[in-house]
Amino acid sequence: MTAQVVTRTHRRRGLLAAAAVTLLIAAGCSDESTSDQSATTTPAGAEPSAEMDSGVAQRLDDAIDATMKKTSVPGAIVGIWGPDGTYVKAFGVADKSTDAPMKTDFHTRIGSLTKTFTATAILQLVDEGKVGLDDPISKYIDGVPAGDQITIRELARMQSGLANYSESPEFQQAFFADPKAPFTPQQLLDYAFAQPATFPPGQGFQYCNTNYVLLGLVVEKESGLSLPDYISERILQPLHMEKTIFPTTNAFPEPHAQGYTVQTADGKESTATDWDPSWGWAAGAMISTLEDMHIWGPVLATGTLLKPETQAQRLETVNAPGYPADVGYGLGVFDIAGWIGHNGSLPGYQTVTVYLPEQKTTLVIMINTDIAYEGSEPSTQLAAAITEIISPEHVYRLSAAEPSPETTTPEATTQSTEPTR
Repeated sequence: MTAQVVTRTHRRRGLLAAAAVTLLIAAGCSDESTSDQSATTTPAGAEPSAEMDSGVAQRLDDAIDATMKKTSVPGAIVGIWGPDGTYVKAFGVADKSTDAPMKTDFHTRIGSLTKTFTATAILQLVDEGKVGLDDPISKYIDGVPAGDQITIRELARMQSGLANYSESPEFQQAFFADPKAPFTPQQLLDYAFAQPATFPPGQGFQYCNTNYVLLGLVVEKESGLSLPDYISERILQPLHMEKTIFPTTNAFPEPHAQGYTVQTADGKESTATDWDPSWGWAAGAMISTLEDMHIWGPVLATGTLLKPETQAQRLETVNAPGYPADVGYGLGVFDIAGWIGHNGSLPGYQTVTVYLPEQKTTLVIMINTDIAYEGSEPSTQLAAAITEIISPEHVYRLSAAEPSPETTTPEATTQSTEPTR
């Protein structure tokens, strides 16, 4: 909501939220959409289904093509699974220099969807009695400003008031100097803690990557495992999500698309495919596939890995000023008009993974750009166009004049200003 640069400073804040909108001429958002039924494994909580009605599928094809052309998205992968049928297709190109097509089995960087895994890890530790949601972060991590007043719950629900390290000018200078350079969690916290708090703990809402770096450190301290190992052993392996990884370098499994961004030092378009995601760490470093996100969507929304009472607390959302009334943020999860899940964005890539319990339907969108269109994230535009067709009473919509749940600064309404959202 997971997880933005508009003058040079604003655009960087957008990486790191996003940048002034530069429209791309997207290479063919194809009439030659390809279907791949290999990505249709039925996860827990989902309904097995046949292919979607051809008339509905054609409406989806047309809406996705039109939205991609409007927003200049080079390539997209879309999956829908539910009682009304299955729809799995790739559109457009994975590489604008070669016109190589997008394919449904590609790996992609999922940005702030990483937060859903970090939050799930914390909540598993809550179920085990190792962490308390209302414990102060100072119980686990030393040196946090006002750490005796900020709770685990407030961190997970973006109510800590801590400064967002990815909005720090010092961080942005270091990042843009070498986007392939690694960062440690402590370096990220140092950038954050050098900035003043934005509000007293619990008295506001700000989407903030700093919160999730702290939560990742709590997971490591209380589990005795590294965060990548914990997520692999306790979440990915039990769910057989074999193509999802938490990278510790800029390594990117094949096959994957090239990712396009204008979150750069000069604001010019660049390929961000091999940039190091360590700056996002527990807030945005992970990689996954359509098939694995199909598994994760209903698990996340229904609480398969948690006690029912813990999942209920996860789904207790808060609303933020400036967001539509039907948008709320819980513990590492959002609810947009009944769609429960998260989005992710970092330079070159955006992903949406959501589940609609009322219709037992999962929607996954993966695109290879984060370049905004008229102040809106292109993945949000696609999600709105799709849900207008498949769930007209539950449209994934955010006002074009306001930030998505992934962005929290006014500048982000032009194009987000954090590397991950």
